[in-house]
Amino acid sequence: MEPIQNATVYIVDDDASVREALAWLLRSRRLTSETFASAEAFDERISGAFATTSPSCALLDVRMGGMSGLAMFEKLIGYGLLPTLPVIFLTGHADVPTAVDAVKRGAFDFCEKPFSDNVLVDRIEQALMQSAAALAQLNEHTSLRARLDGLTERERDVMALVVEGLPNKLVADQLDISVRTVEVHRARVFDKMRVKSAVELANLLRNL
Repeated sequence: MEPIQNATVYIVDDDASVREALAWLLRSRRLTSETFASAEAFDERISGAFATTSPSCALLDVRMGGMSGLAMFEKLIGYGLLPTLPVIFLTGHADVPTAVDAVKRGAFDFCEKPFSDNVLVDRIEQALMQSAAALAQLNEHTSLRARLDGLTERERDVMALVVEGLPNKLVADQLDISVRTVEVHRARVFDKMRVKSAVELANLLRNL
């Protein structure tokens, strides 16, 4: 599998040897990482104005001194960073039930220590692919909202009736304007929304 471009893996573990081993493993697979010795340090990195603009995922140790990985996961949920920042928990045998519960709440997966390097990297790459897909969807949604904001009030009126399937004559009657004016507004709506038909427009608006 080709590495995801411009991806970052955040490693959060209070064991320095684990952090170093994981960072080395990721470098060997051409993946960039950032390491944090505590959940508090990671929280400081991603709180505030942080936003995921390129594929990324987080490896969180379940048990750490201070804030636990599970508490950090709850913060990520609160920050609205899932699923653009998928979380893979690193867990000991005793913490497996906790990790399973976290997966049910939206975590990407968990890997039990000692984990297989190949299995872990495979899951990391899959998490990064999910992150890339989520970012693409988010960008498309943002672009769609911007296109809608670029419509005039009259263009919005025409669009609403066109999406309902009304022909130009009925749209003109309902808005008390000429058919020619409807045609002009309809063409502008299609152009601004980057569609070629009413069906395509209706399908696009369902994504909102």
